[in-house]
Amino acid sequence: MTPDDFHAALAELGWKQSDFCRMTDTTKNTPSRWATGATPIPGWVPHYLDMALKIRRLAALIEPPKV
Repeated sequence: MTPDDFHAALAELGWKQSDFCRMTDTTKNTPSRWATGATPIPGWVPHYLDMALKIRRLAALIEPPKV
Protein backbone atom coordinates (compact mmCIF):
# COMPACT_ATOMS: atom_id res chain seq x y z
CA MET A 1 0.00 0.00 0.00
CA THR A 2 1.31 3.40 -0.94
CA PRO A 3 0.72 6.61 1.01
CA ASP A 4 -1.70 7.68 -1.75
CA ASP A 5 -3.62 4.41 -1.38
CA PHE A 6 -3.77 4.97 2.37
CA HIS A 7 -5.17 8.49 1.92
CA ALA A 8 -7.66 7.29 -0.71
CA ALA A 9 -8.99 4.53 1.56
CA LEU A 10 -9.41 6.94 4.46
CA ALA A 11 -11.19 9.42 2.19
CA GLU A 12 -13.55 6.75 0.85
CA LEU A 13 -14.40 5.75 4.40
CA GLY A 14 -14.82 9.38 5.44
CA TRP A 15 -12.16 8.94 8.13
CA LYS A 16 -9.44 11.27 9.32
CA GLN A 17 -6.08 9.86 10.38
CA SER A 18 -7.18 10.44 13.98
CA ASP A 19 -10.22 8.20 13.40
CA PHE A 20 -7.95 5.45 12.09
CA CYS A 21 -5.67 5.86 15.14
CA ARG A 22 -8.58 5.62 17.55
CA MET A 23 -9.96 2.47 15.91
CA THR A 24 -6.59 0.72 15.61
CA ASP A 25 -5.03 1.93 18.86
CA THR A 26 -2.07 3.49 17.09
CA THR A 27 -0.38 6.74 18.07
CA LYS A 28 -1.22 9.82 16.03
CA ASN A 29 2.30 10.03 14.62
CA THR A 30 2.26 6.54 13.14
CA PRO A 31 -0.13 7.16 10.20
CA SER A 32 1.53 10.52 9.62
CA ARG A 33 4.84 8.75 9.06
CA TRP A 34 3.14 6.30 6.68
CA ALA A 35 1.40 9.12 4.80
CA THR A 36 4.69 10.91 4.19
CA GLY A 37 6.53 7.74 3.24
CA ALA A 38 8.91 8.07 6.21
CA THR A 39 7.91 4.61 7.46
CA PRO A 40 6.58 1.72 5.37
CA ILE A 41 2.92 0.90 5.86
CA PRO A 42 2.63 -2.48 7.64
CA GLY A 43 0.94 -5.36 5.83
CA TRP A 44 -2.06 -5.45 8.17
CA VAL A 45 -3.14 -1.90 7.29
CA PRO A 46 -4.41 -2.58 3.74
CA HIS A 47 -6.28 -5.63 5.02
CA TYR A 48 -7.89 -3.61 7.81
CA LEU A 49 -8.92 -0.82 5.46
CA ASP A 50 -10.20 -3.28 2.84
CA MET A 51 -12.33 -4.95 5.51
CA ALA A 52 -13.71 -1.59 6.64
CA LEU A 53 -14.53 -0.62 3.04
CA LYS A 54 -16.31 -3.94 2.45
CA ILE A 55 -18.34 -3.50 5.64
CA ARG A 56 -19.27 0.04 4.59
CA ARG A 57 -20.45 -1.19 1.18
CA LEU A 58 -22.44 -4.06 2.69
CA ALA A 59 -24.06 -1.77 5.24
CA ALA A 60 -25.18 0.50 2.41
CA LEU A 61 -27.04 -2.44 0.87
CA ILE A 62 -29.19 -3.00 3.95
CA GLU A 63 -29.75 0.55 5.14
CA PRO A 64 -33.26 1.81 4.52
CA PRO A 65 -33.52 4.60 1.99
CA LYS A 66 -33.46 8.11 3.43
CA VAL A 67 -36.76 9.90 3.07
